[in-house]
This record gives sequence, structure tokens and C-alpha cells, in this order.
Amino acid sequence: MAEEIPERRRRGTFTRDENYSLVVFDVEGVIMPKRRYMLFEVAGSRGLKAFLWTAILGILYEAGLISVESALKRLFKSLRGLTLQTLFNLYRKVPLAPGVEMVFARLRRAGVKTALISSGIPRVLVEDLAKRLGADYAVGPEIGLDDGRLTGEVWGPVIKASGKVVALMEMLHRESIPGSRCVIVADDRNNLPLFEVCGLSVGYNPDFIVQLKSDVVVKGELPEVLPKILGADETISIHRPKAYEREVLREAIHAGGFSVPILCTYLLDRYLVALLILLVTIVFVASEITRLKSGRPIPIFQGVTLRVASGTEVQEFVLAPVFFALGIILSLILFPTPLNYVSITVLTLGDSSASIFGKRLGRRVIPYNKGKMVEGTLCGLLSAFCGALLFVSPFEALIAASTGMLFETLPSPIDDNITIPISSGLALTILQRLI
Repeated sequence: MAEEIPERRRRGTFTRDENYSLVVFDVEGVIMPKRRYMLFEVAGSRGLKAFLWTAILGILYEAGLISVESALKRLFKSLRGLTLQTLFNLYRKVPLAPGVEMVFARLRRAGVKTALISSGIPRVLVEDLAKRLGADYAVGPEIGLDDGRLTGEVWGPVIKASGKVVALMEMLHRESIPGSRCVIVADDRNNLPLFEVCGLSVGYNPDFIVQLKSDVVVKGELPEVLPKILGADETISIHRPKAYEREVLREAIHAGGFSVPILCTYLLDRYLVALLILLVTIVFVASEITRLKSGRPIPIFQGVTLRVASGTEVQEFVLAPVFFALGIILSLILFPTPLNYVSITVLTLGDSSASIFGKRLGRRVIPYNKGKMVEGTLCGLLSAFCGALLFVSPFEALIAASTGMLFETLPSPIDDNITIPISSGLALTILQRLI
């Protein structure tokens, strides 16, 4: 296999090859909403116990405590007795990510072959998906069946650590395509072995490890990967004004969290505010679960979600508001006043400014995090500093803002809605003890 690995991988550099011949797509998280099918549709249809068990397996896998093979074997064992027809019916209910059909049609017109590889979705379903999209290859795990019902068995090379590489190498050999002319589009660490084989790795709304190791990172909707594959002149059909309006509204709500310190200062006790935020968060979580399982969310949350979430996000469980609320709650509880207000200010004003201005003004990518822009971070630093001046001295405000924005740029398994306020609050706590 070593001779197939592109030379630029061994050099540790990236040089663009515009003549890519094969694009490999991960399925869940790229083509289909992340964890939507197996968690909310399949496990959810089996009841609360199966849903919770599947969620626990997912958490253990994401934390690196169990392998994908171990997680899948335990998952499918819990699905024993489910009919294949039910699997198909539930799979057909899941919408594809926005723009998927257009991406595959455009690649097909350009003469580029495509492949779908999944470790979690059975091969029979991946093949059906490939037929719908006109993909050339489809790879997934095999499942045991007895009279049309699942036996609980799952096997195949693709569920093992390097199984996706084995499948890809067979495609490359069959097509006589060198690895340097292959692209992988993926979102999670299960696909990292493919990065060492392909000439271009695209992290699509990636987790922190993939974001760190990708050649390029795309956050948004799938058609945005096309210029990375076909060249900068490739046009994509995305309604930019609408996307920008959604982003501004989203970050305006984010920045609106700055009202929490004001509310606590003049009207309510901070612990009472933390409790109120927690109760609203619980109701939001319940609304999201019912939205995905039955399509009947709580109306007030549905309106906000549909206005601020992208087409890709709205098909999944929208987690960002939950982490945002937790970041504020933890700040209110863990740190004394006014340090708690400063940490919330850095989160609300700093992070929202970094996001908006990074997308609008960003030209220079942060080397260790290709999903962040230098210009955005600097704007976030300035906004956080100015807001923190309302509560602490200029020096303390600078320390808090700098620490929070540093953690905003770091690839991390923990959501930055948590790391930003906690890091800035801890920095001020340590500083005050040293002075």
C-alpha cells in the first residue's frame, strides 16, 4: 500500500491536482444527516431503551472508548428481529443533505467517478443510495438475515479499522487510478486512514480531528466542496444572500446572550437565571427529539430553528443552542461575579463577531485550524475586549478576551461554546490569585 500513497503525503505538503478522477464520500454526516438514520429512525422506532442504548454506543465510540466494529456489533445485536423492509422504509424517510443530487450530477458531467463508503449503514441500503445518485461504487457492511429479519450479525472489512482503505484500494486498482487523483470527503475520524491514500482530503463540517488533518475544510452545504475538487472557477448554486442573512440572525441571537450579565446585574439572581436557562434548554431538547422522531416540534422552537439553522443542520439534532446554554450556565455557577459575566461576554460577543467577520472578511486561514480565519479571530478579540471592559480592568479584559479567542481557534473535541467561557473564566481566576 505504501507505494500507492501520494508523494505529497510523505512530504507533508499539499499541491493541488485539478485532474481528480474519483471522489469518495462518507455517507452519514455528508450525504445523509449525521446519526439521523441509525439513532433517530431505526433505534427510535424500537423504543426509548433502544434509542438510549444506541446513543450511549455513539458516545462511547466518539470518545474513542470502543471501536466502530464493537459499536456496530452491539448495535445490530439490539436490532435483532427487525425486518429488512422496515430498514428500507425508515431509510427512505431520511432526507438527503441539500444539494447532494446536484453535486453528483456535476461530477458525473465532469467525467469524475464517485463512490459511497459507509461503516454503519448496511451495504444493501448504500447500494440503493448509489443507484439514486448515480454513484459508481457503493460499500457498506453486510448484515445477517433470516426470513427477511435481522439476525443481529454484522460483518465485513469495512467495519474494521482500515477496512475503508481496503475497499478504496480495490476501486483504485479496478479503475487504474493512482491515489493522488482520488478525493475523500468526510466528517469523522473513522475516515482518517483514507486521508493517507487520497490526493485531496476535504473535511466537510468535520469533527476536531478531521478538521486538523484535512487539506481543506468546508463548512456549510455540500455543493461548496465542488470548487475544491473541480477548480476555483466552478460555480455553485447556493443562495448567498439568504445564507448570509441566516448567519447574521444566528450570531445576533448568539450575541444576545450578552443580556444575561445585564439581567443578573440589575434584575435577577444569577442562580435563578441559570435555572431558567436550564429549563428552557430541556424543553428545547425535547422539542428537537419530537421534531426528528415525529415531525411535531414545539412551535416556538421550530420557528427559531428553521430561521437560523442551515439546510444541513435542520435535518439533524441541532446541538449548538444546547452547548451555548451550557456554556452560560457553567459560567454563572462556577465563577464569582464579575468573572462569570466576563466569561459570558467573551463567549457571546467574541465568538459571534469571530464567526460573522471571519466569513465576510476572512482571507487567511489559521494554520492549525483550517475552519477558522485570522481576521475573524482578531475581530472577535476586539469585541470581547470591549465588552469585558464593562466589568473588569483593561488588563484583565485583555487576558480574558485573548484566552477565550485562543481557545476559539483550537481544534477540540469539546464544543467551543464550552471551552471559550470556561477558559476565559479560569484565566481571570488564576490571574486574580496571582496578583
